[in-house]
Amino acid sequence: MAYLELNFSIEPMIPAAEILVAELSELGFESFVEEESNLKAYIQENQFDEKLVNELFSMNNAEFKISYQAQKIEDQNWNAKWESEYEPVLIDNRCYIRAPFHPSKPDVEFEIEILPQMSFGTAHHETTYQMIQLLMDEDVTDKSVLDMGCGTAVLAVLAAMKNAKTIHAIDNDEWAYRNAYDNVRKNNYSNILVEQGDASNLKDQNYQLIIANINKNILLNDMHAYVAVLEKGGKIFFSGFYENDLEDITNKANSLGLTYENHISRNNWVAAVFSL
Repeated sequence: MAYLELNFSIEPMIPAAEILVAELSELGFESFVEEESNLKAYIQENQFDEKLVNELFSMNNAEFKISYQAQKIEDQNWNAKWESEYEPVLIDNRCYIRAPFHPSKPDVEFEIEILPQMSFGTAHHETTYQMIQLLMDEDVTDKSVLDMGCGTAVLAVLAAMKNAKTIHAIDNDEWAYRNAYDNVRKNNYSNILVEQGDASNLKDQNYQLIIANINKNILLNDMHAYVAVLEKGGKIFFSGFYENDLEDITNKANSLGLTYENHISRNNWVAAVFSL
């Protein structure tokens, strides 16, 4: 299966990149790589609708300047391309995320091996990096955990390493779901359930910790569904948005009975903690 890579030049990146990611996700784009002044977006070639993408350039007004170039990536070169660009990640000298072709680092507290396919959540991005920081410092022993928008399932695997009782990992993207399933199986954690879906999957469930690393628009839209399945006294970690979006996230959370606890930031991206 061939993919297209669309390389978007954006001025300014904030908040245009976040808006563009949300819009492109609705059009079937599966993965995104944000760089300093551009955004790369990936979609299956047979799902690409040039007309719909061009209609997004209504954003291209006095506030935003957006243009893009597209190139085809053949399926047989896809994983090789991704692997060639993938580097291991060491977080706070405690958590090491690597691919099978990287050497082990047995002196760290947590070492996670994942297959570097085209799924969000390889810990290179600031949001996943920060979620790992929060999760490393959270006691999840014998707790039920939801990893919403799980990507590679690296957070779900870390929760299992920290002795969570059960972990439910959900992603609406088929590629991410398959990648998450493979990574969970590779790391041999039978207490992680991986599903393809969205907030509609959360029926008759209860969690003591919810991890939601998605984007601002989805968080605001689905937050009520997360709160409905969070046990009293439980926590939610939200990420996938910028510092100037924290007020909107907090206002929505407060309206649903959540209490702001604290947040961390990295390169203008935020991970925030709320409790019920």
